[in-house]
Amino acid sequence: MTISKELLDELLKGVERPEDLLGDAGLMKELKIRLMERMLGAELTAHLGYEEGKEAPPGQANRRNGSSTKVLKGQDGELPVAVPRDRDSSFEPELVKKGQTRIDGMDDKIIGLYAAGLTVRDIQAHLLDLYGLKVSPDLISRVTDAVLDEVREWQSRALDRMYPIVIFDALRVKIRDADSRMVKNKAVYIALGVTRDGLREVLGLWIAENEGAKFWLAVMNELKNRGLQDILIAVVDGLKGFPEAITAAFPEAMVQTCIVHLVRHSLSFCSWKDRKVVAADLRRIYSAPTAAMAEAELNAFEEKWAGKYASIAPAWRRAWAEVIPFFAFDPAIRKIIYTTNAIESLNRVIRKSIKTRGSFPTDEAATKLIYLAIRSFEKDGRNVREWFAARNQFAIMFGERFDA
Repeated sequence: MTISKELLDELLKGVERPEDLLGDAGLMKELKIRLMERMLGAELTAHLGYEEGKEAPPGQANRRNGSSTKVLKGQDGELPVAVPRDRDSSFEPELVKKGQTRIDGMDDKIIGLYAAGLTVRDIQAHLLDLYGLKVSPDLISRVTDAVLDEVREWQSRALDRMYPIVIFDALRVKIRDADSRMVKNKAVYIALGVTRDGLREVLGLWIAENEGAKFWLAVMNELKNRGLQDILIAVVDGLKGFPEAITAAFPEAMVQTCIVHLVRHSLSFCSWKDRKVVAADLRRIYSAPTAAMAEAELNAFEEKWAGKYASIAPAWRRAWAEVIPFFAFDPAIRKIIYTTNAIESLNRVIRKSIKTRGSFPTDEAATKLIYLAIRSFEKDGRNVREWFAARNQFAIMFGERFDA
């Protein structure tokens, strides 16, 4: 629809300063209010079946009954709108529904600010400074709590039958315990899958204070109940009882220790001046062409560093059964498993969201924010780089399991 020049000229009469147009008492805000009231009046006319100022149809008891003022919150601040009423209160406007107090995607703005890591107090201050809106903490909590319904639907959605790679990782988050009221470090476990077409997909998240074989088996069974039948390669971080839980639920899965985490664990024993040299020597192990050559490199590493860092080589040997599958893969697959770029980039997004929080009051509060970070991560790009070469290798190595 085109607005005529004559109408614009009429509207802009008396507008001399920017605030006359855009200010709190400016034309734009008043125009928005008047247009909404006009549309509400048209809705009531359609509901009653007669125009304002005219007689109601014979025999119709329901008539116009004045109006009530409703204050709507939007990006223009507070908008006092006169909502027309009818006598028997059967009028249900579509433009401004009964009980509605927010417009202009204000809920989305609140959720967006929450996803960015702002606290309820921060969101209050932001909306007041930017939009002149006084929003209660209760309203903000109600809006963000609505995310939990979306989380529950997401956490129970159906999964693909097979994922070539699933990376399991954990983050530590401070959450107040419901019983003791003490802030504790709880683990947030995330399963990141790579689909047959090379798309990254977060399969789920779980929060637990303590993990073990029973916990991990429950996670695996949940994934199975959602339709997952096969994992070709499961990448884990030396979590106690985890490899056994994976193979109990998915007997054919190849369990691979995350090389990045193993290297980081090793370097935690080193002084800063030795880390670069130790990292280079460790690289000789995991970049070896075969498992036999990797073991020879591990022996050489131990001979060189056992006197100074006696804990590193034994840590690799304890995890060796979950390290050696790595050497059966082509470099295209090794690169995806080793670099763990997908899980690292996801963790960066999550940490960015939670870094401003000292702690969370409940598991649900942490879940809301982490889920919103995951949602943002998946929107930004889900393709695994150089997947085509890896896919061909998977098709050859796993045959029908990959193609079924």
